[in-house]
Amino acid sequence: MADEAGGQPIIIKKINKGGHAAHGGAWKIAYADFVTAMMAFFLLLWLLNSVTQEQLEGISNYFAPVSASTSTSGSGDILGGKTITEEGASESSTSRDSVSVDLPPPKAGKGSQENESDAESDSDSGSASEEALKQAEEEQFEKAKEELEDTISGIPNMKRLQESLMIDNTPEGLRIQLVDQDGLAMFPSGSAEMFLHTRRLLELVAKVVANMPQQVSVSGHTDAVPFVSDTGYSNWELSADRANSARRGLQQYGVPEKRFSRVVGKAATEPLLPDDPKNSRNRRLSIILLRGTGEDNPVNKAQANPDANEVPPGLNQIKRRQLDEQMRGGGIQLKLESDIQIQ
Repeated sequence: MADEAGGQPIIIKKINKGGHAAHGGAWKIAYADFVTAMMAFFLLLWLLNSVTQEQLEGISNYFAPVSASTSTSGSGDILGGKTITEEGASESSTSRDSVSVDLPPPKAGKGSQENESDAESDSDSGSASEEALKQAEEEQFEKAKEELEDTISGIPNMKRLQESLMIDNTPEGLRIQLVDQDGLAMFPSGSAEMFLHTRRLLELVAKVVANMPQQVSVSGHTDAVPFVSDTGYSNWELSADRANSARRGLQQYGVPEKRFSRVVGKAATEPLLPDDPKNSRNRRLSIILLRGTGEDNPVNKAQANPDANEVPPGLNQIKRRQLDEQMRGGGIQLKLESDIQIQ
């Protein structure tokens, strides 16, 4: 339409704008489902870490697929032509036995607790066994001491030498000492040749030592009185020669050569009476049965091979698992210590 003045016509456009759609809440449901799934996932991880390996295997066996019935009678379906109320309808001759699992209360991060307890038990038993072997060696020492004392006291001609024989139990082992007395020496002065009574006393000692499994240490000792010959032969050489003389005597009376661990001369460095270093009792022979040594000594064998009697961690679980498989194959009902019951 044009205006009265004949100008340009005026065009009026009307635009109908549609309203925005209402905001829905569907995304909230999807987000809630996602959070629930994540919570279930982490809960599953926590539960898997809370049970032992055997219990996990029980769960796996519970969900293991079973073979369907091969019976051709009836409908040939799972029920094999029987109704659900009939006895044996849910059984299958070709399927495996079902497994019911009773899980313990959840304990986060304690899945290996049973293995640790078994390892501690095995360690405790190993320590107890080692202590028993050491106690047996102590009893050997006490028996040898009593035998030697009883032997020398039962010989009338040797009663005078009782004061020359000293036996004590030291951290190093059982120590047997042949000690000089005033007026009754073991060796002539300055010599390594034994008197006859010294040889007889050494023979009694050798009979006891030969029956023991330990290695033998022999040492010679002198007093602090200086002794030096024109050739420089001193208390050091004298004590070493006397120790070797004792070693030869022990070998002559039945102690094998391989039993000797060391033969040393200590001169006056370790006096028996430190307050009186020149006393005649400082001149002596020391024969020591070394504790925990010897090829035939059970203590030495246990220390040399500590894994011989040690039970590997987890061995008990392996044995139970093997027994479980054997029982399961024979169709025998068994309740395991891990609370897995085979029905």
